[in-house]
Amino acid sequence: MNPLERYLPLVDDEDAFLAACDRPLPSVVRTNPIAATPERVRRAFDEEGIDHEPVDWHDGLFRLPSGSPGTNWPYVHGWIHGQEEVSTLPGLALDAQPGDRVLDACAAPGSKTTQIAADMDDRGTLVANDNNLGRLSALRHNAERLGVTNVAVTNQDARNLSLRPFPFDAFDRALVDVPCSCEGTCRKNPDVLDEWTLDHVEAIAGVGKGILTRAVQATRPGGVVVFSTCTFAPEENEAVLQHVLESEPCELEAFDLPLHTEPGITAWDGETFDDAMRRAHRVYPHHNDTGGFFCAKLRVTDDGTAADSGSERIGEVTAE
Repeated sequence: MNPLERYLPLVDDEDAFLAACDRPLPSVVRTNPIAATPERVRRAFDEEGIDHEPVDWHDGLFRLPSGSPGTNWPYVHGWIHGQEEVSTLPGLALDAQPGDRVLDACAAPGSKTTQIAADMDDRGTLVANDNNLGRLSALRHNAERLGVTNVAVTNQDARNLSLRPFPFDAFDRALVDVPCSCEGTCRKNPDVLDEWTLDHVEAIAGVGKGILTRAVQATRPGGVVVFSTCTFAPEENEAVLQHVLESEPCELEAFDLPLHTEPGITAWDGETFDDAMRRAHRVYPHHNDTGGFFCAKLRVTDDGTAADSGSERIGEVTAE
């Protein structure tokens, strides 16, 4: 059985959903505003004869119908970065500002990290954490190529994140783009469907709960935590949010995204979720010709656990 068939009751057009998931994903690049403007990137593409199509809902994104994003000189010079369209949504929701203290809890290989750094005008402190040391080398490379200087890289398990290496005890904002079953990436990596198991979905959902819980604890009252995945599975999306809403001082906040989305769901497989789940966004491939995605925005409502509560491991810290 195709695992995508379990989500057919959630979509408005079953045939269109399955057909979209079976089509290859367009190659997309994001303009890096630290180094260039969308207009300058567009001129560079024209000068080099690189086919490109602007994405209608984001003036900094371009689809490249042919060729690899990493084979042209604007990429080498750090003007652009290969990033799938829906991957930019968490950064838009986070809306990081210059001078903020921001956590990217699962940062490697750095597409969202470098997007956030650009939103911050490369000012403030952006902690880019990942538990995979090998993937952090890709993050460091991308940050250097794109001219990002406000990033501190940490190698920790985000479920036990420590702030002890830093001269502050809470973040203003946090991005929690957790490891997931990756069903929404099936257009660029069809193997995820062949490797899919419900056991893995349930196991990785537990990891998501731990990471999101810790991020809320490490964010100041009034701060923002954006939670995202590239899966359709309610076990990894709404169920994770439900767990954190019941255990931590936070609430789901309504927000807009500039493309077609569907609201989060309030019931699945005999389980019910808070009505506030409707404030989350589900992105299905057939609506925008993108990958699949889930994005929600939490506001921390009270002074929860101390930032270093239960966290003894400091981990490796390196400055970019």
